[in-house]
Amino acid sequence: MRGWAVIGVLLAAAPAATALAGDAACHGTIYLTFDTGSQSQADLIAAVLNKHHVKATFFLASEKTVRGDYSLDPAWAPYWQARVAEGHAFGSHTFDHVYWLKDLPGGRMRVKPQFGAQAGKAQDWSAQQYCAEIRRVDTRFVELTGRHLDPLWRAPGGKTSANTLAAAKTCGYAHAGWAPAGFSGDETSSDTWPNKVLLDKALRDLRGGDIFMAHMGIWSRKDPWAPANLDPLITGLKQKGFCFATLRDHPDYKKHP
Repeated sequence: MRGWAVIGVLLAAAPAATALAGDAACHGTIYLTFDTGSQSQADLIAAVLNKHHVKATFFLASEKTVRGDYSLDPAWAPYWQARVAEGHAFGSHTFDHVYWLKDLPGGRMRVKPQFGAQAGKAQDWSAQQYCAEIRRVDTRFVELTGRHLDPLWRAPGGKTSANTLAAAKTCGYAHAGWAPAGFSGDETSSDTWPNKVLLDKALRDLRGGDIFMAHMGIWSRKDPWAPANLDPLITGLKQKGFCFATLRDHPDYKKHP
């Protein structure tokens, strides 16, 4: 991680290529979002966002990282504190990165946590249990940063259901997915979907109002997405007249309590 720290200092110190345009100059707004993952690209993502003066929305789960710890462990407090100070937005990605499997009667659901004590084991949860899982991230985030999450959540894999959406709504969280054109493709094989292909597709297809989703590191991708694509993606979108904002300013979420 030391190498990325050096890169972060250099990029943060470099003058921004283009100042963030005012709303009047924008031809549309793109909402960049990042889900936790291996965290191999965490420092680089922060540095590129700072370089371009772009604010994003981070969706947090306590996932195993390349450091051998977990992304919501106390060791990550300085990282998240710095992102809070920069003005980014934050939502829950469920604490143990819990995948929905199927809805059950009575508002219950079958789920499978990826991490934690029940990792890999199918569980039948009530709406209250699912809500508590979403809120676990908020509790930890307050412990790490002193700040609450924004009232947003994103289901792992983007897989929602009537029961999970209803459970989250009862505890005050609105689900934030992503636009079809906003799928970065960073979970795909880099042999089948090279970074250049993914970059060209995003620059061609993204439209104003779209939510874009990428991860803070994917274990399986041999050629990581962010080092090759994030900087030119932001540069290219700015050249097309787009501005950037967090989901706090998205029309579907900014009035959410």
